[in-house]
Amino acid sequence: MIVLLTGGSGCGKSTYAEKLIDAMPREGRVYLATMQVYDEESVRRVSRHRAQRSDKGFETVERPMDLAGLTVAPGSTVLLEDLPNLLANEMFDGGDWRRIEPGLRALAGRCLNLVMVTNDVFSDGVAYAPETQEYLRRLAHINAFAAAMADYAAEVVYSIPVPIKGEAPCV
Repeated sequence: MIVLLTGGSGCGKSTYAEKLIDAMPREGRVYLATMQVYDEESVRRVSRHRAQRSDKGFETVERPMDLAGLTVAPGSTVLLEDLPNLLANEMFDGGDWRRIEPGLRALAGRCLNLVMVTNDVFSDGVAYAPETQEYLRRLAHINAFAAAMADYAAEVVYSIPVPIKGEAPCV
């Protein structure tokens, strides 16, 4: 099963993603972390997320770029956290954003279950610099690609999943 979860910052996407994973096989769980740690805030966030999933049987794999180069065991259950960080790394830290879609396709082909988390950053109405606008355009494209791949997609609003596509896995 392929799942895509979206929503605003701090809306409960990660908690819901882990709840979905809890209903999936415990063997072969991989937490695919895409965030690069640059400062104290990111150190705190990583610590909070690690504590949040400490008893859920995840192997944490740090992979800020190049998903296609990642090897996971066939039949794994992968939580990819998150697409916006992956895109930012590929665009602004020496990667290649064109690798993301083939990487997602390859990852989905190796997994039994793939739960992808993204962010809704498109409705603030702010006019951004051209580089940021290009990032948002590419993120929208990647989100659409991920949604097309997904069996189930939902927007998480105030910790409540609102289905967009398909039926939620049993939780």
